[in-house]
Amino acid sequence: MVARKSLVLPAVEIYTPHYWEDARKHLVRKDRVMKRLIPQFGDACLETRGDAFITLARSIVGQQISVKAAQTVWDRFAELPRQLTPASVLKLKVDDMRAAGLSARKVEYLVDLALHFDSGALHVANWHEMDDEAIIAELVAIRGIGRWTAEMFLIFYLMRPNVLPLDDIGLVNGISHNYFSGDPVSRSDVREVAAAWAPFCSVATWYIWRSLDPLPVGY
Repeated sequence: MVARKSLVLPAVEIYTPHYWEDARKHLVRKDRVMKRLIPQFGDACLETRGDAFITLARSIVGQQISVKAAQTVWDRFAELPRQLTPASVLKLKVDDMRAAGLSARKVEYLVDLALHFDSGALHVANWHEMDDEAIIAELVAIRGIGRWTAEMFLIFYLMRPNVLPLDDIGLVNGISHNYFSGDPVSRSDVREVAAAWAPFCSVATWYIWRSLDPLPVGY
C-alpha cells in the first residue's frame, strides 16, 4: 500500500493500493466499458483508513439504509465514545447507541463485533497472509456479517485486488446499465463480464460503482 495524508483530517493516514495503476492499464486494455469509464474519474481510487474494527463497524451501520443515512448515523455513533475502539464500544449504554439512530439489531451486531475483537477471537495479525475465503469464513462467524460484508472488508480494508461481490446490488445494476442496456443480468452474466477483469475484479467493481454514484463510498 501507498500512504498519503488526508487533506480533511491530517492526523489520519489514508492508504491507496499499490496495484491501482497496473489495474487501470489492464482493464482499459481488456474491457471496452472500462476503457470508457476509467478516464472519467481521473486519479480517484480506492482508499482505506486502515482500521479493521472501524471498517467492519461502518459496514454494519450502513446495512439496508442509504449512504447518506448511514453517514448520519455513523457520525452520531462515533461521537459517543472518546475513542472508537472495541473496548470503548463495549462500555457504551444501549440507550445511547439507540438514540444515535441504531436499530436494536445493529446494536447487538456492533457489540458482538467488539467482543470478537476485544477477546482476541479474530486472527487479525494473520489476515494479510490468509487467503480471501479463509478470511470470509472467519468474519461470517460474527453476528451481522454475511458474505457481502466480508467481501466489502476484503476490498476496502485489506485491499484485495480480485474480489467479485456477486451479491452486491450496485455491481449487478452497474453491469446491467453498462453492458446489457439495462436488461436484467444473472450471476452467470456477472461472472462472464468479470472474466476480462481478472486479476483486478475489485478495481473494476469500484469503477462500476462510480458509474452509478460518482461519490466513492468510504469504510
